[in-house]
Amino acid sequence: MSTNAKPLVHKYSEHGITTLTLDQPERRNSLSMAMLKALSDELDQIAEDPATRVVVLAAHGNVFCAGHDLKEIREQLDSDQFQLELFQQCSKVMQQIVNLPRPVIARVAGIATAAGCQLVASCDLAVAADTARFATPGVNIGLFCSTPMVALSRNVSRKHAMEMLLTGEMIGAIKAERIGLVNRVVDEQVLDETVYSLANTIAGKSSHTLKIGKEAFYKQLEMPLSEAYDYTSQVMADNLKADDAGEGICAFLDKRKPDWKDS
Repeated sequence: MSTNAKPLVHKYSEHGITTLTLDQPERRNSLSMAMLKALSDELDQIAEDPATRVVVLAAHGNVFCAGHDLKEIREQLDSDQFQLELFQQCSKVMQQIVNLPRPVIARVAGIATAAGCQLVASCDLAVAADTARFATPGVNIGLFCSTPMVALSRNVSRKHAMEMLLTGEMIGAIKAERIGLVNRVVDEQVLDETVYSLANTIAGKSSHTLKIGKEAFYKQLEMPLSEAYDYTSQVMADNLKADDAGEGICAFLDKRKPDWKDS
């Protein structure tokens, strides 16, 4: 790609909120190898950027993300190495989102299918326009959505996940909210207002506390009950030693706004 080419992922930061926008609507914002690497690079930079408190993941066009680029896959159909590297790169990006020490909110307008649905499910929160639709339709083309299944099955119930995976059928935003794939469904006219109101609310918290909480949330999910309680008890005890915990408790008792140090 030439240096003058349009970036595949556009980044904009303001007031502690960094928006990453998939910007290849002519290819339905597909997760090509180039798109995945561009998104991965941006996530790496954000992970080291203390000025970013919340990330919003958005997309240009009427398709949020159509999943993998099937034209690219067809061109590389005889390359086992490329296929494996593609799915490994995609899996890396999804884990980067989960492991990012900043909350990530998906802003979904339009369609999110296959790995695009996986992308939504991998984000910590998701707000969808009432026109948004979701599917894991790989079964329809003989390619089961096995990697999207990982994120999907960790966000919705097993039977709802299996129904999406086995039928490949599109579901609307209201059903996506009902089964837990998205948090909120709003009129498209107020989508940005809703997303950035939520982002600003979260950005007003201690980023150190959010980092601790996000990491603990995903770790305890994979633990047996007693182990999860042992782990989170230690997390809370350690959290109390942080400057922001002391400041937050004092501010609450003194009935004033906390002055976060993010430490």
